[in-house]
Amino acid sequence: MTDRVLELLRTRPDLADLAAFPFDFDISRASHVEAVHLASGASLEPIAGDDTGGTYFLCGGTAVLHASSDGHASLLADSVSEALEILVRLPWWCENVSAELDEEGLLAAVQEGDDEAREQFAPELDTQRDALLAGLGLPDRPLTELHALAESATRRTEPDHLLLNSVELCAYQLEDSYRQPLRDIVLAPGRAALERSRSGDPAVWEEAAADPVLRAGALRAARSDRHDGDLPLLRFLLERENDVRTERFEERWLAAMLVGSYGQDDDVPLLRAATGGQITASAEAVDWARTEETRRPENEFVWIDLAQRQGRVEHARTALIRLLDDTGPDADRLRDLSRALERLGDHAQAARAQFNLLSLQDAPEDRAREASVLARLERRKGDLPAAARALDRARSALDAFPQGRRLGLGRLITEQHLELTLAAAEAGADELARATMTHARPLLAGIAKESAKSLSDLSTRAKWTVARLPSGNASRALPDGTGTPSPGIS
Repeated sequence: MTDRVLELLRTRPDLADLAAFPFDFDISRASHVEAVHLASGASLEPIAGDDTGGTYFLCGGTAVLHASSDGHASLLADSVSEALEILVRLPWWCENVSAELDEEGLLAAVQEGDDEAREQFAPELDTQRDALLAGLGLPDRPLTELHALAESATRRTEPDHLLLNSVELCAYQLEDSYRQPLRDIVLAPGRAALERSRSGDPAVWEEAAADPVLRAGALRAARSDRHDGDLPLLRFLLERENDVRTERFEERWLAAMLVGSYGQDDDVPLLRAATGGQITASAEAVDWARTEETRRPENEFVWIDLAQRQGRVEHARTALIRLLDDTGPDADRLRDLSRALERLGDHAQAARAQFNLLSLQDAPEDRAREASVLARLERRKGDLPAAARALDRARSALDAFPQGRRLGLGRLITEQHLELTLAAAEAGADELARATMTHARPLLAGIAKESAKSLSDLSTRAKWTVARLPSGNASRALPDGTGTPSPGIS
């Protein structure tokens, strides 16, 4: 459903002209300087522009996001109606408004800005403002309430309204003061559980212990906020970690580290079980805990992992994209980011990190391995020609490291050729499927027998799929409407 105020602006030229000048919300400029999209995948529609090249977008059909031409973006309001209220009653030329001002102070700040605007470019400002407010049917709410709405919207820009450049996939900037640290977001449930447990409610212990995600949050909250009286709770959580013995050992190790730091003789059997026999005395426990605390610092990936486990997928995605934007030629960091983004299911961003990682590889075996990973990511994001180009690079690197054919590296690259063959055939990219299978055959012949056997089902399907393709040179279009280049042709 079209927003009422937006529909009025589109059908009433007189109101649209007033919104455009002097309030700089021009629906005739509903286009942006570059292709953009929301990281969350929600709908994004340009609805107006300003005279500096910035654009107002409708997000998910309701909220209004403003993006500047210099790469900044923030949520302005939860509706077009609220956005126009803010722009008309707290206009851009009022530079002295702030959350610290009361109603009287805000009125004075707006009046000061209005006086300058009347003198410099809008002598009929009062008449224009009254006409636009009346024509759009906007309320006359207190300025403190209106300013609070604007501030609240800006603080909710992330994670759901993170704006990306659609070509480079980099995120638009948001002032740090409006961004809540991911650490604080994901620790909030654990901190709350920890505080309730300290209040003496025994039911909270079982609540925290029964939920593995809440248990993880409570342990990490306890690490950052140590209390002498927490030992019984920590001991209880460690007992539960020992009982469940999941494949996730991080929390068991963390619980053991926290319990061990107290150095109690009675805890030695529990610590011995948790650490596989490493702890045999209370003095050892204290030294071990200190060493582990230094060896296992908390970092961004800890909070990203916890966010995913809590179901905060967009928070995790936002943090990973921001990290990637800020990462230079750091191979280890790029690899971590690529793998984390792939686990999240964001193959486009994972491929961006992987492409940068590949550019840093000097050894041919490393180039071959990382190019194979890039091919997998490009295929999964749906860019089959890019996947073929990545496999070109993998084969070239493998030619410089021939012994890799008989190792796991050869199997890895062969598998990606077979997967791309099937994906290309399914997408109707017949020539790409044939060409990729042509490269796959000698790779299959060159890898170890055990590797070839493990790929037998996949290779059989790929061979039969290519055999069933229509004869002739005509190639169907890819789903995006482009043609199908042969591998290695940009």
